[in-house]
Amino acid sequence: MNGAKILLECLIEQGVDTIFGYPGGTILNVYDELYSYGDRLRHILTAHEQGACHAADGYARSTGKVGVCFATSGPGATNLVTGIATACLDSSPIVCITCNVAVDLIGKDSFQEVDITGVTMPITKSNFLVRKVENLADTVREAFAVARSGRPGPVLIDIAKNVTAQQADFTPLPQREHAAYGRLHDLMKRYDFKPPEPDMDDIRTLAAMIRESEKPLVICGGGVVRARADAELTAFVHRIDAPTAVTVMGAGGIRGRDSLTTGMIGMHGSQASNIAVDHCDLLIAIGCRFSDRVALKPATFAKQAKIVQIDIDRAEINKNVETAHHIVGDAKQVLDLLTPLVPQLSHEAWKAEVFSHPTETHYDERPGCLTPGQVLNCIARLCPQDTIVSTDVGQHQMWAIQHFHFDYPGQLLTSGGFGTMGFGLGAAIGAQVSHPDKCVVHVTGDGGFRMNCNELATEQYYNLPIITVVFNNHTLGMVRQWQTLIYQQHYSQTTLDRGPDFVKLAEAYGLDGYRATDEASFEQALRTALERHRGTVIDCAIDMDEMVRPMVGGGSHITDFMIH
Repeated sequence: MNGAKILLECLIEQGVDTIFGYPGGTILNVYDELYSYGDRLRHILTAHEQGACHAADGYARSTGKVGVCFATSGPGATNLVTGIATACLDSSPIVCITCNVAVDLIGKDSFQEVDITGVTMPITKSNFLVRKVENLADTVREAFAVARSGRPGPVLIDIAKNVTAQQADFTPLPQREHAAYGRLHDLMKRYDFKPPEPDMDDIRTLAAMIRESEKPLVICGGGVVRARADAELTAFVHRIDAPTAVTVMGAGGIRGRDSLTTGMIGMHGSQASNIAVDHCDLLIAIGCRFSDRVALKPATFAKQAKIVQIDIDRAEINKNVETAHHIVGDAKQVLDLLTPLVPQLSHEAWKAEVFSHPTETHYDERPGCLTPGQVLNCIARLCPQDTIVSTDVGQHQMWAIQHFHFDYPGQLLTSGGFGTMGFGLGAAIGAQVSHPDKCVVHVTGDGGFRMNCNELATEQYYNLPIITVVFNNHTLGMVRQWQTLIYQQHYSQTTLDRGPDFVKLAEAYGLDGYRATDEASFEQALRTALERHRGTVIDCAIDMDEMVRPMVGGGSHITDFMIH
C-alpha cells in the first residue's frame, strides 16, 4: 500500500470513525485516498484548522475516545497549535496528523514548510516526524497508545509528503494484539502505558486517616472525569459522608445535585466550598493539580488540614501544594481499592457547618432586564437533563458552571487550563457529531464567539442542531470585571461597541437567529429552537456590569472574597 492508505487503515485499526480536518497541498495524497473510504471514515470539513482541533477535542471529551484531526503543512499545521495546547492543559486525548514537505525539501524554507514537531514539543505528550514509509504504521499505533494511556493528552504525527506516496508492505494488527507486538511491546514497557499500580500501603494509610478525621472534604478534579470514575467517587464520598467540592474540570465527576456536593471551588467557588477548605481537617484531592485558580494562595490553602493528593501523574504530586500523603494511580482504580477499606461513617455536625453556607450564587432579577440566571435557569428547565454544554471562556463560563448541575463525565466541555476563547463552537460540533441524538448547547460570550464563529458554516452544512446562546454584554466581561474591581475602572480596550449583528450573522450562514431582551423572549426563542431542531443562535442582551460572584482575587486566601 502507499503511505496514505496505510495511515487510513491504521486509523480504522484504532477504532477511529470520525476525522475533523482541512485539506491542503502536502496532505492531498491522504485526502485522495480518503475519497474511497467514505463508508468507513467520516470526514467533517471545518472552516478553520483550529476549529478542527477543538472539534476533535470535543469529540474526545464527550466520548472518552481519541479524537483525530487532519491539517496540511505550514499555516495549516500552526493553526492547530492553540487547539493542541488546549487539549494538553486539560489532558484530552487527541491525535493531530499533519503532512509536511517532502524529505528532500525539509530544512530549506520550502513553500508552506514549518517545523511543527519543534513548535508543538512543549504542548504534546509526544510527537513524531515520519520520514520513511516503513515506519508509518508503527508510529500511528504508538501515537494512539501514548494519547490514551496514563494521563491522556495530545500527540502530533507529521508525515513527509513523499512518505504518503511511497509503497510498503502493510500487515493489519488489531488493537487488542498491540501489547504482544514486537516494537509496541518494547515501547509499552518503556512508556509504561498501563496506569501506575497504586501502592496498597498508601491506600491503607489513607483509609486510617479517613477513620480518624472529623471534618473530611473531597475535591473532585478533572482526573475523575477523564477516568470516568463518577460512580466510584459517588460511592466513596457517601461511604465516608464527606462534603465534596468540584473544580471546573471536575464537573460531572459527581452529580451536581448530589446531597454532598458543595459546588465549585476556587476563584469563583461557592462560599460553602471555599470555607470548607479553610475549616476541614482532612482534604482528599482526586485528580486535581491544585492550579492557581483553585489553590490561589498555596501557603495558606487548607491550612488546618492534612492534604492528600490522588493523581495518575507523579509529576503533579507536591508541584503546587505540599501534601501530607499521596497516592499515585488511576482515580477509578484507587477508589475501587480504597472504598471497601473504610467503614460507613457519619459527619452530621461537619456537614451542617459546611452547608450552612451557600452552595450556589443567586443573582438578583431586575424588571425588564435579562439576567444570566434567567437564561441559564430557562435552559436547565427546558432542555433535557443529559444536554451536553460547551462553553467559551469568561463570565458566561463561570455562570454556566455555577448554574448547571452536570450529571456525568463529558457533559461539560470547557477550556479550564488554557482558557481558550473560541473553544466552544468547535467542541460543540465534535460533541454533536458523536452524539447526534443529544441536545448540545453552546454557551458563549460576544467576545469569545467572535473568535471562531466561522464554524457556523460547519454547523449548517452538516445539519447540526447546536443551540448557541450568546451572553452579549458588549464587553470582554471578565476582563471588565477585573478592571472594575482591581484597575480603578480603567476600561482599556474591553468595550465591544461594534458588530456583527449575531442574528443577521446566523441567518447569513443559513441558521436561525433570535434576539432576546427579557426572560419571556428568551424562553420563546429557546422553545422554538428545540422544536425546529436546527442550528440556532440566540443573542441575549446582558447588562455590561453584571459580575460573576463570588470572587477571590488571584494570590489571595481562599476565603478572602472580594465580592459575595
